[in-house]
Amino acid sequence: MQIIFESRDTDGTQMRDFSVQRVRFALRRLANFVPHAKVQFTDVNGPRGGVDKRCQVELKTDTARTVVIASLARDWRTALDRSLSRATRVLTRNLQRTQKPVRDRTAKLALAS
Repeated sequence: MQIIFESRDTDGTQMRDFSVQRVRFALRRLANFVPHAKVQFTDVNGPRGGVDKRCQVELKTDTARTVVIASLARDWRTALDRSLSRATRVLTRNLQRTQKPVRDRTAKLALAS
């Protein structure tokens, strides 16, 4: 899986290794479906503080649609975790919609008994 990391903020660039590790861990079950992931960190308010750390996670898949999730938090780590948890839920739901349920004769026989 290819992970692209972007941040213009100096504090955000220090989170590069950690964020790549978190993306690999969060998508370990879905790695076959997600060949490309992109993580962007931006500081909305600048040095003024507050809830202004924005993390955007973009997951590109071959079978399902592209999933883009953004979240705001007080710190980079929380914003990243929130974005990844929502992105994995949405991606899992989209993949379940695209896959047809497996129904064969043995399943019908088991239900009839």
